[in-house]
Amino acid sequence: MTAVRGVEVFHWNPKRPVIRGRVGRLVPLRRPVGNFGDLLGPEVVDRLAPDSLAPSGSPRLLTVGSIVHFAADSDVVWGSGVNGKVPTTDFRAKRLDVRAVRGPLTAEFLQARGIDVPEVFGDPGLLAPALLGVSRSDAPRIAVTHLPNLHDAREWRRLPGFLSPTTDPRRVFERIGQSRLVVSSSLHGVVIADALGVPVSLVRPMKESLFKYQDYLEGTGRRLGHVSADVGEALRHRLEPLQWDSEPLVAAFPRDLWVPPS
Repeated sequence: MTAVRGVEVFHWNPKRPVIRGRVGRLVPLRRPVGNFGDLLGPEVVDRLAPDSLAPSGSPRLLTVGSIVHFAADSDVVWGSGVNGKVPTTDFRAKRLDVRAVRGPLTAEFLQARGIDVPEVFGDPGLLAPALLGVSRSDAPRIAVTHLPNLHDAREWRRLPGFLSPTTDPRRVFERIGQSRLVVSSSLHGVVIADALGVPVSLVRPMKESLFKYQDYLEGTGRRLGHVSADVGEALRHRLEPLQWDSEPLVAAFPRDLWVPPS
């Protein structure tokens, strides 16, 4: 959880053991995973929120990520999505203030549970590069960047152009902006490549459901289509380029959490 001028912004950044195995059990040191996509919510909110302190008791905000199952009653949701590999019974909220969701699959999930959802779709991570002042290079120097889902990183790390998903978000943006192609099994690898206008190929992740990828793509007016089985196949395929209007998502940002209506 990160507070942005008095509003708690939920994001998923679990801790993992620094040392594994028997020694790790004896010396239980842990550090945050730092998966770049999971860190984007507070960054985006910080740059869009009014420069004022929220009133005491402001509701919690959920934004970037497949984190809807963490929602509690009265939370505000702006651009979050459902995680297809999490049991639906983990979702317990009855009353949410939904301003936008990642895509129509998340909308259907919430509506089936009696929660009102406006037809405003998009992952707020799409706004992050511009908000941080990063753009695509006019002369990209990197042929291919391989950016895996966190669970695929060990298998990908010897690939040329490997980029760890635990790299600082701004450095991820800059690296993608210098690339002619991104091959990724990370949802936010796809999102950031889309945001920067860099061609991107999707590789089927080893441990993730395709639900969130489909949800994101349909939320930006596309279909899931071809998903490559491996990085070699991905070199021959591209996702359809992004053509999406960011204005409805930006307009739906819950500024009123900081500036209540008079």
